[in-house]
Amino acid sequence: MRAVIQRVSSASVTINEQVRSAIGPGLLVLLGIEDADTEEDIAWLSGKITGLRIFDDENGVMNLDIKQTGGDILLVSQFTLHAATKKGNRPSYIRASKPPIAIPLYEKMILRLQEDLGKPIGTGEFGADMKVALLNNGPVTIWIDTKNRE
Repeated sequence: MRAVIQRVSSASVTINEQVRSAIGPGLLVLLGIEDADTEEDIAWLSGKITGLRIFDDENGVMNLDIKQTGGDILLVSQFTLHAATKKGNRPSYIRASKPPIAIPLYEKMILRLQEDLGKPIGTGEFGADMKVALLNNGPVTIWIDTKNRE
């Protein structure tokens, strides 16, 4: 799994001109899934996302995680995070999982994030043409790949 995590003041997902989900302060998480991903990847990544100390404490130091701030999470599936750009100028998405594999993993990730956060999260709609709006706070943007746990 690959995730791009952005600390936001606000974020929303719109589908067919209807707002599907919107959050205030918290995290926008763009999630790419590949066939090799497992429930272990889900558990590790969810714990990492909810445990990232990237929110300011009373001294303005990034020392708090999302649970400590009471922030929200908006999770959006994004197969393009597995784009291969080695050959030519047209990205290949062959590593991105197809819906029969990706949808169950995406749904498990939603449940795990909700469990780890302790409240419901906002989501996009898998496979939909989504318009994602955000106000990046910082900016703080972090990229995580469960196959390269740095």
